[in-house]
Amino acid sequence: MVVDKAGGEDSPVASVRHAVGEVVGPVQAGVATVVRPVSGLPGVFRTNDNLRSHVKDLEAENAQLRTQADKAGYDDNRLRELQGLRSLARDTGYALVPARVIAIGPAQNFSSTVTIDAGTDAGLHPDMTVVAAQGLVGRITAVTSHTATVLLIVDDTSNVGGRIGDNMELGFVRGNGTLGTDDRLEMELADRNVVPKVSQEIVTWGSKGGAPYVSGVPIGKVAQVFESLRETSYRAVIEPAVDFTALDLVGVVVPSGSSHAGIEADGSVPQ
Repeated sequence: MVVDKAGGEDSPVASVRHAVGEVVGPVQAGVATVVRPVSGLPGVFRTNDNLRSHVKDLEAENAQLRTQADKAGYDDNRLRELQGLRSLARDTGYALVPARVIAIGPAQNFSSTVTIDAGTDAGLHPDMTVVAAQGLVGRITAVTSHTATVLLIVDDTSNVGGRIGDNMELGFVRGNGTLGTDDRLEMELADRNVVPKVSQEIVTWGSKGGAPYVSGVPIGKVAQVFESLRETSYRAVIEPAVDFTALDLVGVVVPSGSSHAGIEADGSVPQ
């Protein structure tokens, strides 16, 4: 090594070093090829663990995005219904307690009822008007601390005072006890000589003290008109403003200024 260092390029062992390199070099390369994967195993394991963790994160994120996408339509619909209730409150001047429909079906001998998730704890009691964003739903018939039973206006025992919006003619709107495509209402006018017209809007007549129905809430529109020759009167078939098989968010009319109101009479939401 001393002679080689002193000699530099002209070292007398340069030829020996070259020969050794020719022999040992391929062996070193082969050994490195064999050893490199073994020495790199810890790094490989660390990389695979990182990749698996990253894949799990991506799968979780993807699942969350799918859930958000699946709920987008539902959330948008709920928002539209809330905005619709606020608009109805502004138009009618009534304060509302928002509630969700949590059950539908027979209750207390009524064939067309729903149950909402608000009761006496929210200031509710029987004979309160229940509305949806589109119009009249029904009236409360029974309450518990946290729920209330609502008789729908399509029930065959329901009888709502209504008036034709453009000429103020009075009549009575009755249900036929069915839901879905047959959830039609019928209206008989107090003045038998008045002929209803198709597309005329029907709103609530209103009850004394607003119980069970307040005035001015849309009920529906005239879809058909039939003449009764025997009684010399006219009967109007009303298409309800509300789709009763798709009820979700509703509002119960409460006195203006009520501490339980979730939507004020001007459509604002208390802070």
